[in-house]
Amino acid sequence: MKSALPKVLHKIAGLPLVAHVANAAQNAGAGDLALVVGHGGEKLRSAAESFAPEAEIFEQRQRLGTAHAVLAARKALERGHDDVLVMFGDTPLIDADALTTARIRLAEGAAVVVLGFRAANPSGYGRLIEKDGQLIAIREDKDASEDERRITFCNSGLMAIAGKHALDLLDAVGNANAKGEYYLTDIVEIAGGKGLEVVATEASFESALGINNRAELAEAEAIWQKRRRRDFMMAGVTLIAPDTVFFSHDTLIEADALVEPNVWFGPGVHVASGATIRAFSHLEGAKVASGAEVGPFARLRPGTDLKEKAKVGNFCEVKKAVVEKGAKVNHLTYIGDAHIGAGANIGAGTITCNYDGYSKFLTEIGEGAFIGSNSSLVAPVSIGNGAYVASGSVITENVPDDALAFGRARQKTLPDKARVLRARRAEAAKK
Repeated sequence: MKSALPKVLHKIAGLPLVAHVANAAQNAGAGDLALVVGHGGEKLRSAAESFAPEAEIFEQRQRLGTAHAVLAARKALERGHDDVLVMFGDTPLIDADALTTARIRLAEGAAVVVLGFRAANPSGYGRLIEKDGQLIAIREDKDASEDERRITFCNSGLMAIAGKHALDLLDAVGNANAKGEYYLTDIVEIAGGKGLEVVATEASFESALGINNRAELAEAEAIWQKRRRRDFMMAGVTLIAPDTVFFSHDTLIEADALVEPNVWFGPGVHVASGATIRAFSHLEGAKVASGAEVGPFARLRPGTDLKEKAKVGNFCEVKKAVVEKGAKVNHLTYIGDAHIGAGANIGAGTITCNYDGYSKFLTEIGEGAFIGSNSSLVAPVSIGNGAYVASGSVITENVPDDALAFGRARQKTLPDKARVLRARRAEAAKK
């Protein structure tokens, strides 16, 4: 990846690769998680607290192969789990259904199940060698015969092992190879030699995709987004231009919501049924209630809560604010650390001045209040129900209910002074 960040902590849809893998395992029924990290895996340990706080962390102190990595979690294996799923942190697109299928084959009596995929061009992949419905070997491309190279059923590297056989099979793996490493794939022939059933199940090529560079990361992101777009549309969400809309791993959008082109959903967004997200909007950490409207060209930052039929229009930014039912923030406005009452109208160019360089302060705007265009509300400040703030005002004091507030200098008009000023400036420019 050519990065200071561990490969498995690079993200798809805002979630680390390894977290996608952990989620798939849990969705397939995994009860316990063991994460094996390499030497110096402090970043992974720290990250795991957010996506898998219950996981046990084991360190592989020497890089001696895949079987050796699995055995680094020996303490977890010794607890005698029914099934052991061996997965890699760089295969984020693996789906729970493929893992569940493998677990079903274990329940039917298999000792080892290898997940394979079909490749149009299998060059470079290990081949799954089958005979009479049994998997008898995994042959690396460089070691395969001409006939074996014609096989298109390839090894994904993912494996399910019956818990009662796991340690015996892993401990039997030797390192009599050029690299002196312990290969997980060797347990296929070891299990077969013991008369145990070994089978291969098929997953899609996409599900088995491993990430090794930024190009593959982008490819996996595109596949993930395509899947999620289809999921939303099949669930009743309208995406006018699906390929231009991007979701995060936890985006929630209810049926009958409408999303226009070029919208980005960051983490923590919930859009209710009947809401409209207009083009070129960016949402993160926000709730959008039924009938609410966002954009176009709007930004909702974390803590935004739009209630029913509220509106945040073009070139507006809202952060950590509640916009109550029917309130309107139509254009060219910043609302931060605020509570806007039902039916209030916020004029163009209004700013809640919420930060003094040290602390954030709250602006409260009452029900039915009207804030004139180009007003600055200096927090902490409260605008009462039904109050009216004149355009161009700087409000630094609370405004009572139904009051009219002016916070601007009195206009003064000097006849003919514009002509005198122009002449003076023209003369100065000649010097």
